[in-house]
Amino acid sequence: MDCIELFKRAAVALQTDPRYLALDHTRRMNDSDEKLQNMIGEFNLARMDLNNEITKVERDDARIAELNEKINNLYAQIMSDEGMVAYNEAKQECEAMIRHIDEIINVAMNGGDPMAVEAPDNCTHDCSTCGGCH
Repeated sequence: MDCIELFKRAAVALQTDPRYLALDHTRRMNDSDEKLQNMIGEFNLARMDLNNEITKVERDDARIAELNEKINNLYAQIMSDEGMVAYNEAKQECEAMIRHIDEIINVAMNGGDPMAVEAPDNCTHDCSTCGGCH
């Protein structure tokens, strides 16, 4: 079996990892959250309105400020939504896993021992964000 086939099998295994499953679950929950999807739609429309207003020859600075404020408020609401918070946390966990996988591949490509690559220290050194290491 060649390495491409092995990586495909590893990718299938990745989709059974609890971190991936959490990301997939939160993505599906957010996709079915009508209130969240409406906010995202409103945010996207406001961004289009802002882009249209900015490109006008005779710009309305008051309208631009109003749209900027609307966009910032919607963004804050979206990002503080419980489902979006859970999604972003799950996404960070998956991104950390992918960085670890990438490190393993890079070590192997540089002639090192991929089995010697240890899990990265994910400590941010900010105990207020920590789940506990002590």
